[in-house]
Amino acid sequence: MQSSRNQKITLWLLSIFVIVIFVQSLFFKFTDSPETQYIFGTLDKWGASLGFPGLFGHSGIFSQYVVGTGELIASSLLFIGLITKKSLVHAIAALISLGVISGAIFFHLFTPLGVQVLNTDGTYDGGELFSLACGVWISSAFILFLRRDTILMAVRQFAQPAR
Repeated sequence: MQSSRNQKITLWLLSIFVIVIFVQSLFFKFTDSPETQYIFGTLDKWGASLGFPGLFGHSGIFSQYVVGTGELIASSLLFIGLITKKSLVHAIAALISLGVISGAIFFHLFTPLGVQVLNTDGTYDGGELFSLACGVWISSAFILFLRRDTILMAVRQFAQPAR
C-alpha cells in the first residue's frame, strides 16, 4: 500500500515539474521574446548553413510555435492524465514530453546554440536552460518507467490481430 502511495506522489511531483517548466516556457515562445529570437535564430542560421533555410524560422516545421505547441499538448495531457487517473493518457503525455525535450537537448549539444545560452543582457545563463531540459528529460523518462505496465498492456492490445 505504501509503495503505491509513494508511486502516486512521485508521479505527481515529476509531472508537476515538467508541467511548470513547459508552461513557463510558453510565454517566451508565444510572445517571440528576445531569448526565443536568439535561440531559434541561432538554430535557423545553423539550419541554413546545412541547406535548410527557414527550418527554425517563424513558419518553419521546427519553429518556436511548433515546439511550444508540443510542450502545451504534453503538459496538458500530463495534467489531464493525472486528474482523470488515465494512466495511458499520462504515459502518452510523458512520451510526447520526452520527444520534445530530446530535440531540445540535441540542439543544445550538437549545434552552435551550445549548453550555455546568451541572455538579453549579454551574459550567459550558465547552462540553466540546458539543466532544466535535462531535468524534464529525466522526469519524463521516469514517468514512462513508472507507467511501463500500462504501456506494455497497450502495446500488447494493439499488437493482437483483429478477430
